[in-house]
Amino acid sequence: MYKLFWILGLLSTLLRADKTVTIDVEGMTCPLCTTAIKKSLKMVPGVLSAKVKLNTHQARVRIDDNVSEDRLLKAIERASYKGRVLTSEKFFSHKP
Repeated sequence: MYKLFWILGLLSTLLRADKTVTIDVEGMTCPLCTTAIKKSLKMVPGVLSAKVKLNTHQARVRIDDNVSEDRLLKAIERASYKGRVLTSEKFFSHKP
């Protein structure tokens, strides 16, 4: 039984649950808009990466599994924009 818990503990250290959230962002008009949104998203604890594209008006954010989508939307609002979650995909990745 001890070995089972040890193995499960080892697996949880090697793998982490991540989510990739795609958000539609209203109001972006220039490259400075994308920079402001990206900076605001990266300030949220648990955000692993954020990419914001002006041509699609979307943000693609990779987060730890414990970060809520609502926190991401609030970060976008703090940058003076409005966001709406389009998709959310959960996956497991190897810890670097």
